[in-house]
Amino acid sequence: MGPFTSQELRKGFSSFATGVTVITCVDEEQNPHGITISSFNTVSLEPPLILWSLKKHSRLMPWVEVGKKHLIHVLERSQESLAMHFATVKVNQFAEIAHQRTDNGLTQIKDCVAYYECETVSVHIGGDHNIIVAKVVHLKNYSEKEPLIFARSKFVGLDFSEAKSS
Repeated sequence: MGPFTSQELRKGFSSFATGVTVITCVDEEQNPHGITISSFNTVSLEPPLILWSLKKHSRLMPWVEVGKKHLIHVLERSQESLAMHFATVKVNQFAEIAHQRTDNGLTQIKDCVAYYECETVSVHIGGDHNIIVAKVVHLKNYSEKEPLIFARSKFVGLDFSEAKSS
C-alpha cells in the first residue's frame, strides 16, 4: 500500500457502509439547524456515549460545544431526500420538513427509525474535523422501521426479511 490521493482515500472510505443520521441543534435565538452526518458511532453503554464528527469550521460548531444539547435522527429507508436536503446549507431548512419541537426545545424530524437526545461531554480535534462525544439523555427507537444505509456513495436499504441473526 503506497501513497494515495484524497480522492482515492474518499473512495476507499466509501466501502465502509454506515447508517445515515441528521443531527439537529438550536442557536442562541432557538432557531433550528440540521446537518446530515454518517460519521456516527456508539462508544459506551455505561455511561451511554456516542460520537460523531463535524468539520472544524462548521457554522454549527458553536451550538454543539460541551454542555449543548442536540438530537440525532437515524433516518428511515425512505428518507433519502431528507439526507440530501440536510447535506447542504440552506436558509429556512425546516420550512417544508415535517417536524416538531421536543419538550427540551430541540427540533425533531418526523418518522425516523430512532432518536437520541444528547448532550456534548467533550470535543476532540481529529484532523480537519472535531470529534464530538455526547451522552445520550433520552432515546426513542422504532425497531419496526428499516434504517437508511450509505455505501459506495449510494443510499441503500437492508432486506431484514432475509437477514440472518448471529
